[in-house]
Amino acid sequence: MVVTDAESFAAATGATEAQVADLSRFLEKLTAGNEVMNLVGPKTIPDFWNRHAWDSAQLLRLAPEALVWADLGAGAGFPGLVLAILGKGREGFHVHLVESMAKRCRFLAEIVDLLDLPATVHNDRAENLDLAVDIVTARACAPLVRLLGYARPYLKAGATGLFLKGQDVAAEMSEAARSWEFEADVIPSKSDERGRIVRVKSLGRERGRGRKV
Repeated sequence: MVVTDAESFAAATGATEAQVADLSRFLEKLTAGNEVMNLVGPKTIPDFWNRHAWDSAQLLRLAPEALVWADLGAGAGFPGLVLAILGKGREGFHVHLVESMAKRCRFLAEIVDLLDLPATVHNDRAENLDLAVDIVTARACAPLVRLLGYARPYLKAGATGLFLKGQDVAAEMSEAARSWEFEADVIPSKSDERGRIVRVKSLGRERGRGRKV
């Protein structure tokens, strides 16, 4: 289903008026912020509701019971800020926004404060943190072979990985399989027929190393 505007986003996701209003305020800040720093491709902003909001929101359907999420390389806040907006008011719901670039962290923190979101911004590298989460996610962060390394502490602790990927996912998975032992399946994206979501259920050995991870 392709979402074209706020109304069709609400129809696709069941978002409330308050959630759509928060997303609209986020869009305003994203548009302004993108003029002074590289947050998203400028040409993608007019397609915000499908390309960014719906693309992010679809993850909730794959893990409806999950309460604590970590978004690695959170960047402009996709999917993390969208998840936090849609989870706002749900008891126990929280999103950890992990981003190594300070200026992007300042943008994320501004949105979290403005919208009073259930989220924490971590200005650090993903592999340096010790966070207990249900789901670890990422979009446009890194090729899967590197992303599994970043996500290893979370997957090792029992989290499931939900990674938004593009049409080259088969090649990424083949490359990752040369370096990692992992169990995963691929789910078609709801927002883009070329997109895929890699669901990592478990991560085993890093190939070429004797120790288990």
